[in-house]
Amino acid sequence: MTAVDDRPATHPLVAFFEDLEVPEGFKAELLRGEIVMMAGPDLVHNRIVLRVLRQIPDRWDCLQTQDIDLLSETSEPQPDLVVLDRDSGPASGRLLPSEVVTLLVEVVSKTSIDRDYRLKRSIYAAGKIPAYLVIDPIMAQCVLLTEPTGGGEDADYAVQRITKFGDPVPLDLLGVKLDTGEFQTLPGAKPHSRP
Repeated sequence: MTAVDDRPATHPLVAFFEDLEVPEGFKAELLRGEIVMMAGPDLVHNRIVLRVLRQIPDRWDCLQTQDIDLLSETSEPQPDLVVLDRDSGPASGRLLPSEVVTLLVEVVSKTSIDRDYRLKRSIYAAGKIPAYLVIDPIMAQCVLLTEPTGGGEDADYAVQRITKFGDPVPLDLLGVKLDTGEFQTLPGAKPHSRP
């Protein structure tokens, strides 16, 4: 992962992160000053992302492996799916400004439960991302978070809607009712108590 944008690093850790060589098959994220590295996703995860992608109308851009610029949080997350108005944001570069993002999607894995439900929830709310959708194949549920409030580590979403797999998730900002009927679950995963 080598930086290709011309933005000056505002924090020494950001500069280090942007020059970090990530082994093939892994991804790295900078989350509130910590570098988190993880292995590639499960097939269940990839199929869920694909099924979400196929339901988003063509007037939206849906990006995968796109880093988000949240440097006020010393964070450069790479959500599973980024949705924004078609052709908004910069013409090129590695980082997409959070201001142009409409929806971020994270699919929970066995090792990302706390990150997706707590840490990223706070980071995305602090970045004023209008909607954050957590898709959880462990608990067979979707958690849609909207109306970001607050700042820093106290940031959160004011509205939380939990929908079980099989029921539609209303993504009003996109004009879509997301069909979750084909979302698979992760076999053998230990249940948790989030959100």
